[in-house]
Amino acid sequence: MSRSDDPEQTYREFTDAVNMKPGELRTWLETDESKHVGWRKKGTKGGESVGHESGRRIIDLLRRKRAELTAADYKHMRKVIGYVHRHMAQRPSGDVRNTKWRWSLMNWGHDPLKD
Repeated sequence: MSRSDDPEQTYREFTDAVNMKPGELRTWLETDESKHVGWRKKGTKGGESVGHESGRRIIDLLRRKRAELTAADYKHMRKVIGYVHRHMAQRPSGDVRNTKWRWSLMNWGHDPLKD
């Protein structure tokens, strides 16, 4: 997981971790599978999961020019990098094609079947 505050390194690790294109991620986030996985903040009955919300933000980050990125954007990028690295280390055995594990990662912009 990246703890670096170096924007260049963070951007590089973010673009390595996020292997879905903005349009592909947008289409994924519209699916029922995407909407039904992930942790929801306490007090948000049936609301949007943290990962789903992150996916929408990732689309925005990917579509913006690097010069427009803020310190808060880089902080979120580091959060994405950490999430992807942690969850990839927890890969279940067998076919992961239709698993909540994969779907959760995809909400964060990473499709493990593309590796």
